[in-house]
Amino acid sequence: MNSIEIEQRYGIPFCKRQPLAIVRGAGNRVWDSEGRQYLDFSSGWGVTSLGHCHPRIQQALTDQAALLMQNPNSGFTYSPARAELMWKLAPHLPAPLSHMYFLNSGAEANDAAIKMARKLTGRTGIVSTLRSFHGRTLNTLSVSGSAEAAQLHKPWFPANRFVPYDDLPAMDTAIGGQTAAVIVEPIQGEGGIRLPDPAYLSAVQKLCRARGALLIVDEIQTGICRSGSLFAVDQCQPAVEPDMMTLGKGLAGGFPFAALLMSSACASQVQPGDHGGTYCGNPLGCAVATAVLDYLLEHEVASRAAAMGTVLGNELAKLAAGYPDIIVEQRGCGLLQALQLQDEALVEQLCQACLQQGLMLIPTRNAVLRLLPSLLVSEAEIREAMDKLSLALAAVRAREITLDCCASDIA
Repeated sequence: MNSIEIEQRYGIPFCKRQPLAIVRGAGNRVWDSEGRQYLDFSSGWGVTSLGHCHPRIQQALTDQAALLMQNPNSGFTYSPARAELMWKLAPHLPAPLSHMYFLNSGAEANDAAIKMARKLTGRTGIVSTLRSFHGRTLNTLSVSGSAEAAQLHKPWFPANRFVPYDDLPAMDTAIGGQTAAVIVEPIQGEGGIRLPDPAYLSAVQKLCRARGALLIVDEIQTGICRSGSLFAVDQCQPAVEPDMMTLGKGLAGGFPFAALLMSSACASQVQPGDHGGTYCGNPLGCAVATAVLDYLLEHEVASRAAAMGTVLGNELAKLAAGYPDIIVEQRGCGLLQALQLQDEALVEQLCQACLQQGLMLIPTRNAVLRLLPSLLVSEAEIREAMDKLSLALAAVRAREITLDCCASDIA
């Protein structure tokens, strides 16, 4: 049996997969088991920030693996690799964030943030936004405002509240005496790349301060230069001062890794045993994240991502104007871009048409197609992707497309 047949036989079918097996990658391209090449504008859902198999990441993995992959007694010892990452990340954190804990995934980081908000405040309620997505643990699903999460898992917490995104009056009404925290994305990712008013987060912060609630900013998808600045909150006016912030996805360029960041006021109330994890902050992940951060800062990748994001956004806007029967609008920030389509069925059709042209995009809820190329994507690769997308749009319009299986599960 080949790899597809083996997975179909033995895998638990949590995802609906494309009928192809990806065997290798380099930069912004991947190849399947049949030798077909694809331009990857998914980046593993925004994870491969430096592209596939970047030499700096390979070197960091090799060097650290030769020294130590896992701390003895897990997290009960100090780690030079972890300390180096903290030392290099700390100067770039938004005030008043100053303390950090490293985890294995964004969902774990958000789960820990929610748990700690309840512990530190003595309250139980969390306010989140409709169409938000914060992870697939029971705790994070309980604050993810998608209908699918509620219908599938019903992780009801009576004190939790959901309000429309970028709706300050609704947020004002929702934050009450039992609200431990508000959790919010600076730009909604799985919700469809929805950008709020630049002053929205700072206004939410003021409401939290007035009511004694904490502000958790989820930068798992938007952070690490994806939005054209190191963190998306760097673009907020007035400045936002989160009590906690979470990072993930592109932080380690493909290695499973995430971070929970706290203010000193929050961190000072944490007690040993409040949280932990066998692999949290392991030397291998820390070494890779340090290598990624070093590269991003050395090469001013945030500015590059902003410039390439402008190119990509402009090209997508042109396609939207040319295909109003398929595309409602283009929106985005940096290399976090989306096309709002007329309906959900078109997402499946366009996704498959792009795949047939050798282009990988991300199908998303709410009739949205996301484009998240690596932060090192070139202008030539953007033009190439737009040519492929244009051909795919023409095929959808002409109904010249075969629907084998759309791209994975709708994220």
